[in-house]
Amino acid sequence: MNIDKAVITAAGSKQKNLPLQTLIDRDGVEKSVLQILVEECLRADIKEIGIVINPENEQSYRKVIGEHKNRIRFIHQNEPLGYGHSIFCAKDFAKSNPVLHLVGDHLYVSRTHKGCAQLLVEVARSEDCSVSSVHATRETQLRFFGAVGGRKEAGKKNLYRVDTVMEKPTPTEAEQFLTVPGMRSSHYLCFFGMHVLSPAVFDILEKLLKENKKDGKITLSDAMIVLAKKEKYLALEMFDYRYDVGIKYGLLMAQLAISLSGEEKEFVLSNILELLALRELRSVRN
Repeated sequence: MNIDKAVITAAGSKQKNLPLQTLIDRDGVEKSVLQILVEECLRADIKEIGIVINPENEQSYRKVIGEHKNRIRFIHQNEPLGYGHSIFCAKDFAKSNPVLHLVGDHLYVSRTHKGCAQLLVEVARSEDCSVSSVHATRETQLRFFGAVGGRKEAGKKNLYRVDTVMEKPTPTEAEQFLTVPGMRSSHYLCFFGMHVLSPAVFDILEKLLKENKKDGKITLSDAMIVLAKKEKYLALEMFDYRYDVGIKYGLLMAQLAISLSGEEKEFVLSNILELLALRELRSVRN
């Protein structure tokens, strides 16, 4: 599987300002969320990146890409028809090739020298199929994620053959349909926000969009349910970290995590400890 294109979705109305936010990256350089995501893709040996946006936001996004403008193509989602449709908008960009897909409101912090996307792409190339990164997640968090059910691939570390996909299942639904042998009690494999999608996914999305004439809004999970029945589809359990920058304190937590994984982690940690010590001292004095 030759994976040299990536698609980042950033067209959601609640999402439009998130990729513009700036942080200090692990190399100590100030960058936008969008630039960090682009560089995450480039670490995976991606050559070209399509960013799905509301056309009204293109000018502001162009300003924060950084030095990689020649690798970027903006893809317009002209109508707000949901997540599944935003991915489908990249069909012409993909040109019947598999793509790496990232969401524009998450940042990823690896625990190893390899980037999260880099590891995922290596597995997809080796297995020659669609692969979704997943993370063992407590049932109390199921309402935020899509989740998969399946079985461990024999002889393959942290790889699962996907049988079932559900979007934001209830704990009862997860217990009935998404239990994975060997997983800790009350934990399920939820999407990490990063996928390698085979060309078949775009055809499935197109068919689902045509069938769903009511409002046209479908999720990626809707397509992956069909994909799991048509061809080999794996889930790679990740032990790294993802941060949703769109939730309360999400950007702050992402900044702390990135800083503590970077070149100046000792400096950052010492300042955090100093801040906590000062707060404790003030509380004692009061």
